[in-house]
Amino acid sequence: MILGAHIGIAGGLGAAVRTGREIGCEAIQIFAKSPQMWAGPPLTSEAVEEFRAAVRSEGLRATAVHHGYLANLGSPKRPMLERSRRAFLDEVGRSERLGVDALIFHPGAHLGSGTAAGLATIAESLRQSIAAVPEGKVRLLLENAAGQGTTLGSRFEELATVLAEVDAPDRLGIAIDTCHLFASGIDFRTDETYGRLLDTIDRTVGRGAVRAFHVNDAKAELGSHLDRHENIGRGAIGLDGFRHLLADARWEGVPAYLETPLDDQGYARYAEDLATLRDLLAPLATRGAKGQKPSRPTRRSSTVK
Repeated sequence: MILGAHIGIAGGLGAAVRTGREIGCEAIQIFAKSPQMWAGPPLTSEAVEEFRAAVRSEGLRATAVHHGYLANLGSPKRPMLERSRRAFLDEVGRSERLGVDALIFHPGAHLGSGTAAGLATIAESLRQSIAAVPEGKVRLLLENAAGQGTTLGSRFEELATVLAEVDAPDRLGIAIDTCHLFASGIDFRTDETYGRLLDTIDRTVGRGAVRAFHVNDAKAELGSHLDRHENIGRGAIGLDGFRHLLADARWEGVPAYLETPLDDQGYARYAEDLATLRDLLAPLATRGAKGQKPSRPTRRSSTVK
């Protein structure tokens, strides 16, 4: 895995890249505008170039934008749906300008219209967005949900339905949040349960569709449906759950972004969590896939141009 974290952009887009590198990130995720606003100020050419230049100079291996929190691409309410689609297309445009690898977003909620109707609306929203940016390079990643209320995407079967209905494998994919996974009732802390998780992924979305992870421990217990992140090893998932994930050579090259809690120590907490995750990666470095010792990660540029 390529380990990184979500970094704030209050100090500027280029500063976010440098901050991430300083705490040991090989990948960073950012917001391209305030996540609590429908619209934000346009990205200036200077800010875009600053970000792209910093990604190149710092040798980041992966980059992502996380969509804001207000949009609901599955809403049955037409005004909300149209506003959400405009906001999503704006985020796509920002991501394309920044040259990131992926735009990660929450699929949405059906708000009582039913699962099938909600998934169909999400699929249509994505088809429209892809059609509006036919030469787009940024991969759109549906993030699995914790399963609260009428939110969609807590089951891999639901995510697979959207992927199949949109039918754009070169433009879409999945981001797996470990806290959401656990909260939705999927255990992966033992060899047996982790194996079942892999089987489910293979049977539904396909392993190749998984293009990013959010690595977060969980404050609440298995199946709680509560989206409450905890620092690595301090929550209900614990180190065993992350050990299986981090030591699996099948995820080599896939970025994994921390979204764990911060306190008055700031990003020092991220640095601690990154160190914990790298300790879990150590067995892979000595064993390797199928008994072969893998090469050490290299500092190469992301696909940012």
